[in-house]
Amino acid sequence: MLALVVALLPVLAFLLLLLLFDSFKLVPRPMVLRALGWGALAACAALALHAWLFPFTGLSPRAFARTVAPLTEETLKALCVLYPLRRRQLGFLVDAGIVGFGIGAGFALVENVEYLRTLRDAHLVVWIARGFGAAIVHASTAAIVAVAAKALADRYPGAGAAVLIPGWCLAVVLHATYNRALVSPVLAGAVLLFVVPLAMLAVFDRSERLTREWIGDGLDLDVELLALIRSPQFGDTRLGRYLAELRTRFPGPVVADMFCLIQVELELAIRAKGILMAREAGLDVPVDEQVLATLEERAYLQRAIGSTGLLALRPLHVTSHRDDWHRHLLRHARRANSGRSRQ
Repeated sequence: MLALVVALLPVLAFLLLLLLFDSFKLVPRPMVLRALGWGALAACAALALHAWLFPFTGLSPRAFARTVAPLTEETLKALCVLYPLRRRQLGFLVDAGIVGFGIGAGFALVENVEYLRTLRDAHLVVWIARGFGAAIVHASTAAIVAVAAKALADRYPGAGAAVLIPGWCLAVVLHATYNRALVSPVLAGAVLLFVVPLAMLAVFDRSERLTREWIGDGLDLDVELLALIRSPQFGDTRLGRYLAELRTRFPGPVVADMFCLIQVELELAIRAKGILMAREAGLDVPVDEQVLATLEERAYLQRAIGSTGLLALRPLHVTSHRDDWHRHLLRHARRANSGRSRQ
């Protein structure tokens, strides 16, 4: 148990440090716990897969660890990253890094327990070096996959699961290099202990700046657009003229729903940015039932407009690629408030 604690403590401590420094509270605690659970399940799947696959390869345990294990393990961890990414639960690079780090830490926890069982006769120092290095590798490679995938998904929103490939390739190379023990496990673990935190803090700092820009500039723009839409001069604007042209292609009620959807999107964006500003100031803004009603109204309007109508609205660029994420933020904030009110 001492070896297990020493091997995992730096990784979990750094994960906790990232959460404490996350001034906008982008990643809720339940999501961190889910990330740890996803990683643990991925490790269990990897152990079962390796037990089934190993006899067919004809490789020695060392060769299997150098060639096959990096491919299978990084693939399973990448699949864990894919779920929150596709569900639009990751808004910025920092929350992608935190979730990825949590997935890797959960994976390392299960793997190190297995090492403790199979290497019980090894010297304590050897096991700590092996377990510590594995924990750092799994956490850092999963974070790399998550951050790279999030950055590519923002730039190429239609790429789908392909955004995982560049980060996955880098993770496999780093993992295989570590498993080949080109340097001692102790030295490799020490290097990773310094390199990974510095890289993650650099990503964290950049993401914090992007978040502030998105909140500040985006909030001003959303407020101005909402005021313009509600003003009598709206018909003379580019947005108003575009909606008027859509009347020739869509029925009147559908165009009216488009107009309402634009307003709802802006109202939700303003509310989400306001919550983040309050969190940075240390305040907890309550989210009432009206937010859930607005979210349900948005879903209804999207169904009423249909996929063709939504495609026609895309050139307006009224909302951003983070809109799905801030709706996730509002739903979670509402659930958290409901939980506190019941207590």
